[in-house]
Amino acid sequence: MSQDRLGKMLTREKAQGERAAVKRLLSTLGFDTPKALSEFVTTQREAEQAALSEVERREQVAQERELQAARREELAAERERAALRRAALVALGAEGDDLLDAERLLSVDDEDAGEAQFQAAAEQLRARRPELFGEARTRVSAAPGGAPAGRGPTRTTSVSKPGSAGLEMAKRRGLVPEFSDKAAR
Repeated sequence: MSQDRLGKMLTREKAQGERAAVKRLLSTLGFDTPKALSEFVTTQREAEQAALSEVERREQVAQERELQAARREELAAERERAALRRAALVALGAEGDDLLDAERLLSVDDEDAGEAQFQAAAEQLRARRPELFGEARTRVSAAPGGAPAGRGPTRTTSVSKPGSAGLEMAKRRGLVPEFSDKAAR
């Protein structure tokens, strides 16, 4: 036998063995033909892709629900802070439009501020702006002569006759009787 013929025989036997192994595998798996196996594998892959997309869709829905829950928590926390702020101001006597103004002016730096921090901030605001809490601010009295506080009265010069200042001084000292003033006029 020649080398070439021996190679062809071995190749044929090898191919026949492969076919036999494939037939045995197909019969073990429950398929009649290799085409049926390839169709089954294709449908399985498509089903996996569909299931994967279903899982991804469910994950997206879950993430969206988590975001909505986080937003609701943030809104609830903001409403709680507003209620604490309002309660602290109302406890000190703020009401109506003054309450709205006081709410705008009340500032607390900490996002997680508690009732005590809001109360302290409200007390500070009350000290600065007592009129928002129903307290009348004490008026600073005007200076004599109606001048604004902090300045002296403006000097007004009266129209007088020459010598009238000396006459007034003499009257105050009791040197000149009062009836003489009527006669001088």
